This record gives sequence, structure tokens and C-alpha cells, in this order.
Amino acid sequence: MTRSRRSPFLALLAVLGVFSLAAAACSDDDGDTSTDGETTTTTAAGDDGGDDGGDEAEGAAASTDGDRSDWPDTLVLAAVPAEQDAQLQESYRVTREILEDELGIEVEFFQAADYAGVVEALIASRVDLAQFGPFSYVIAVANGADAAPVGVMVEEEGGEPGYQSYLVARSDNDDINELADVEGQRVCFVDPSSTSGYLYPIAGLLAIDIDPESDVDPIFAGGHDASAISVVNGDCDAGYAFDSMVEVLLPSRGEIEEGDLKVVWESEVIAGSPMTMRNDLPESLKDAIADIFENKINVDWAFDNGYCESNDPAECSFSDEAIWGYVPRDDSFYDGVRVVCRETGAPQCDGIS
Repeated sequence: MTRSRRSPFLALLAVLGVFSLAAAACSDDDGDTSTDGETTTTTAAGDDGGDDGGDEAEGAAASTDGDRSDWPDTLVLAAVPAEQDAQLQESYRVTREILEDELGIEVEFFQAADYAGVVEALIASRVDLAQFGPFSYVIAVANGADAAPVGVMVEEEGGEPGYQSYLVARSDNDDINELADVEGQRVCFVDPSSTSGYLYPIAGLLAIDIDPESDVDPIFAGGHDASAISVVNGDCDAGYAFDSMVEVLLPSRGEIEEGDLKVVWESEVIAGSPMTMRNDLPESLKDAIADIFENKINVDWAFDNGYCESNDPAECSFSDEAIWGYVPRDDSFYDGVRVVCRETGAPQCDGIS
């Protein structure tokens, strides 16, 4: 369930919210733009309920008291493409709606063709908020992105933010039962900048003297969902994906059946994925956004305020992971990722200290 009543101010913004990253490119008939291999999709999030002159203006103003003369007219939110394009946009719908309603400004969604596209967009200040995996965040900062975490994904209230990489194989594949069995096999990775889909997987392989380039046949699937589904379909003998994609998201969508896959390796716990915010945004806006991520973008608040029909993380989606919400953490939370990066010697780790 999405909220059906929107303030007149937000309805007006939905009409006027056409000024975006598309100003730097030519728009096609579908409203998508393409620049240097990236695809930008802008949406007027939450425009599905109409405007009946409802009473939400007070809620929309709750986080915007004080001087907002230096606030932008729009915010641009990006996310690394951990899953297929259409599904990725829908995964962030509730997050965009809450931000719009609480801030009173339009939130556009920027979608790049790959992880590098989001990293480059943040470095170039073409996006304001970017949902990264830990590795892609570390890469962005090392390459000049002036940004920091505004919140880190957590699976349950009060829990420590973290997740794992899984190596999966078909349940009926008797040849792959542990990590060492992938030698000589077709192995799906996600993206060279993916934490659980590449960095921690190659660290695990190197630890048992398997070269991830020469001792396996590496295939980059482009998304965690695509990696797992490629294993089910037989296009890869084994593949990497983050834990909740395998255990929760794909089964809940009916894209794989329970029992299709078996987990043959698990990484150590990885620092949770950060929502990153540009440091040069107005201080009052940054404070408002930080408050929203800490106190309102969670399944309980979203359910209580009519943004979701359930407070089940599998059904109330803020991102491409099944999470409860976000908790505050600073840049040092990702020092462990930097250590793994240096240990692997991956090319993407150049410049990371």
C-alpha cells in the first residue's frame, strides 16, 4: 500500500520535477537518457495516489523547519545495479516517497549501467545520495568522491549492520560441495566493484590458492539476482550473491524455488552497505536527511505511517536488500574492507590506503 493522499505542494513538484541529470543529455521517447554507457531514469516517485487536498503538508514540513533557501529543488538518488533495472527502481520506491514527503522536494532516481557508473556520478556530483556496497563506496571515496555514509543497512532493529557473500550451486550438482570444487568450473561473479559479488569471493579463492582469473572460468553476471539465476539455469556452475538475495528476495518473488540452490561457501561478515551523501549539500538539508534515515526509513515507521502494508522486510522494501532500515556509522566502519582490498591486490584497489 502506498499513501494515497499527497500535499498540494508535492503534487506541484511532481508536475514540475522534470529538471534533472537529463539536462546534460538528450532524452528519448521513454524518458531515459544515455551518456557514456550509463542509463538515467527519472521518476516522479509516489505519483500513484492522486491529490485529494489531504493533511500531509504538516508531515512534509516536519523535517524542513528553518531556513531552506539554499536547498536544491530536487535530490538525485542512485544505487549500484545489484539486480535487474526495473526491479531496482521499484526497490527504492518507498525510500524515495518518504524522502519526498518529509523533505518537501522531488527525489529523482539515477540508474547507471554498472557499479562504475554510480561511482563516477558521485565523484562528478551528478547524484546527491548513492546506495553503495562497501567496496564500491571505498572505491568512490578513494577516487575523489566528497561523500560519507548517512546510514548503513541493518537487517533487524538493534542489530549490527553486516551481511555475507554466498557461493551457491544447484542443489543437484554433486560435483560442487565446497569452495575448492569450483576449480576449472564456470563461476559467476557480479561486478568488479561488488563487495560480496567479487572482492570477498576472490579473497576466499586466493586463501586456498585458487587464482580467480586462471583457475576458474569467470563470468560477470552484472547483478546478484542474475548470478544466482544463472546458476539455476545452468549458465554458471556456481555463482556468488549476497545472503538475503539468495535466502529471501529471489524466493519471495518466485524467481527461484526453495531447494533450487545450495550454499557451498559463506564469507566472513562484511560491514553493511552504506547510503552515501554528498558532503557539500547544505548543512540543514544534511541534518534533515540524516534524521530521516535514522528515524523514519525503517519497516516499523513505514508501516505505521502507511507506506507499507507490512513491517516484514521482505515485503516493505527500501532497497535491493531485505532490511529493517538504517543505522548511523562513519567512514571508519569500512576500514576492514580496505584491509581485504589491499590483501587481494585487486586492480580496483589501486589508491586505497
